[in-house]
Amino acid sequence: MSESTAATFPFGQPMVWQPNPEWMAASNLQHFMRRHGIENYAALQQRAVADVAWFWDAVMADLGIAFYRPYTRILDLAEGVAFPRWCVDGQMNIVHNCLDKWQATPTRDRVALRWEGEEGATRTLTYGELFVEVNRCANALRSLGLGKGDAVGLYMPMIPELAVAFLAIIKIGGIILPLFSGYGHSAIVARLADADAKAIVVADGLLRRGQAVPMKPTVDEAVPEVPSLQHVLVVRRAGIADLSWTPGRDHWWHDLVPVQPAEAATERTDAEDVLMIIYTSGTTGRPKGAVHTHCGFPIKAAQDMRHAMDLKSEDTMFWFTDMGWMMGPWLVFGALLSGAAMVFYDGGPDYPDVDRVWALVERHRISHLGISPTLIRALRVHGPEPVARHDLSTLRMAGSTGSPWDPESWLWLFETVLQRQKPILNYSGGTEISGGILCGDFFTPLKPCAFAGPVVGMDADVVDEDGRPVRNAVGELVIRQPWIGMTRGFWRDRQRYLDTYWSRYPGLWVHGDFAAIDEDGLWYILGRSDDTIKVAGKRLGPAEVEAILNTHPAVRESAAIGVPHPVKDQEVVAFCVLKEGHAPDEALRQTLIDLVTMELGKPLKPRTVKFVTALPKTRNAKVMHRIIRAAYLGQPMGDLSSLENPATVDAIREAS
Repeated sequence: MSESTAATFPFGQPMVWQPNPEWMAASNLQHFMRRHGIENYAALQQRAVADVAWFWDAVMADLGIAFYRPYTRILDLAEGVAFPRWCVDGQMNIVHNCLDKWQATPTRDRVALRWEGEEGATRTLTYGELFVEVNRCANALRSLGLGKGDAVGLYMPMIPELAVAFLAIIKIGGIILPLFSGYGHSAIVARLADADAKAIVVADGLLRRGQAVPMKPTVDEAVPEVPSLQHVLVVRRAGIADLSWTPGRDHWWHDLVPVQPAEAATERTDAEDVLMIIYTSGTTGRPKGAVHTHCGFPIKAAQDMRHAMDLKSEDTMFWFTDMGWMMGPWLVFGALLSGAAMVFYDGGPDYPDVDRVWALVERHRISHLGISPTLIRALRVHGPEPVARHDLSTLRMAGSTGSPWDPESWLWLFETVLQRQKPILNYSGGTEISGGILCGDFFTPLKPCAFAGPVVGMDADVVDEDGRPVRNAVGELVIRQPWIGMTRGFWRDRQRYLDTYWSRYPGLWVHGDFAAIDEDGLWYILGRSDDTIKVAGKRLGPAEVEAILNTHPAVRESAAIGVPHPVKDQEVVAFCVLKEGHAPDEALRQTLIDLVTMELGKPLKPRTVKFVTALPKTRNAKVMHRIIRAAYLGQPMGDLSSLENPATVDAIREAS
């Protein structure tokens, strides 16, 4: 990528946040360094990547992970870097560490889960109460003949029963299949059938903006196409009337679960037994099932929270998410392994008023708030008044993931919500990572939109097309050594896993993101590298174009793609969603074209700018550039199961 254009964004930003020495001294990471005689943060990162086995063994001890049978080695690379074995010969069930072990400690009486529904209903479960609920659900699942190695789907909104079912599946030694609560029947069929699921737990429906949205009918439509599926356990949430019912197959949660005994044995599993399969959409072909184990995903999630985000047992973590996105399981595992509280919210982030996010922070005394840049862009237009209505003093940080930042929105969150005192911990990784590759932390000064660097233990780098490290330029984000949360491959598709991550550079995991490291050592993610735009030999990340367009006062958000050109290989075409009060016209189109041309140079002048009402996004708010490109060019769409609103594809086709 040596021919890449010099990044106009986000380099050149000033430092705006400096670490607080008192917070650093009291941090989990500082205690970890003292315990191991490590002088400073840089020395810790150096040692962690120099000896990954030492580091992850130390993490296990730091998290207090209990084993039924201790592992003989933390790491075995006999099958190569793409297929490491962790916690060799160890036996453990992660639910023991999430719940069981806390029952003989004061943590038993601490809050584990705070829930709020869109309609205002709330519920709180302590670690002791959650333990009992999980035991009852585990007994209910066993009464249906389910047990070790059986895959069970979860198709529910963020309600307490979702957390209970999630943990109960683990308790019986089953395999969790998290499904987005907005999936249609074909997406559900593809995932359940691929994993030979024996059961699914579903809500009758969910509530969105005061309306009941049915969910069970979608499952009813899917069941005939999944021969392995034997049982449907239904939670009453939305009060959907006239549900179809199949006796012997369908079971009401409220009839089956509460009557079960409050004690249940935890299945003994090997540390590397499959715990969860999370499916992600690909550009082509069927969805990819990322395989995760008991000693993998949960450990990485908890380590990220404990070390990078400094989550303590007295803290409360909330991330706007769905269980079908990896941040849902991440939230559950990371919070419970830390003995902290987690918040589930089932509803729209701006309903019934635009201050709902800030009201949640105040009501539940949230210390760690996870949002997306897309959400902040939507809330920012309402100004500071909705924020000022609420006491946000419990916040210690804001975490962000899902899409690249623009400096204006980042600064709005930093100044208006965090009062320039507390950090935005930008966080980027993925389903196959089990958490973050990069993150902010409490030790590193920050510029707008930046990451402090790799999460401790992640041996990340930015390289050019020949695999050589680059600085102050855009390159490929790679990882040089294995980490404990690394997916154990794709379910029943070993070669696709190798082709996706290991085929480009020998021995390097290529993540598929554009990244850059600036002169001060801060990191940036600049969009998916498979969305690369190549104009006359110059490589351009969509985020570079989008960041420029988003600075215009008329533009709410934008997306840039590369389209074929007979001479230059590709040209830029951009799509803009305008703010209220701004109408599309030729003058505005030319202004936006000129703006990008001025910033990036004449060779990168866009072919055109199109105006649309909405952009195709996933349910976790990532703009789907490949869908935009396919719709614009009239090409096959590929897998659309993660698309939040199919009507946005038509909006691209009809763009003016």
